[in-house]
Amino acid sequence: MNINLTLIGQSITFLAFVWFCKAFVWTAIRNAMDEREAQIADGLEAADRAGKDLELAQEKATQQLREAKQEAAAIIDAANKRANQIVDEAKTAAHEEGDRIKAAAKAEIDQEVNRAKEALRSQVAGLALAGAEQVLEASIDEGAHKALVEKLAAGL
Repeated sequence: MNINLTLIGQSITFLAFVWFCKAFVWTAIRNAMDEREAQIADGLEAADRAGKDLELAQEKATQQLREAKQEAAAIIDAANKRANQIVDEAKTAAHEEGDRIKAAAKAEIDQEVNRAKEALRSQVAGLALAGAEQVLEASIDEGAHKALVEKLAAGL
């Protein structure tokens, strides 16, 4: 065998193999690598977007929490003001009720005083008649001298 012919045959075979690999195998491998590269790039881009979305969501949550705290503080302040207002209204109502009870008690006391005065007047009139009877040692007709007794009772 001739070495030149062997080398030429091997070279032709090698070149055919290289052409075949470049035409069929390399294209499929290169397409798979490009597809994988695109998937990795998309994954990295999605991860960046997710990171940015997470930051935005955290900022939004922080803002909403801050707003909720402010709203809660405003509600608490309003509730405290309303509670103070209710307490003031209750105090005012209690004072008014106390004044009304005092006025009713005063009116009742005045009535009792008037009743006691009337009872005392009749007792004084009776005592005056009894005293007059003893002084005069005569019986005084109460019906005949009723006007005199009433005048005496009114003078007390």
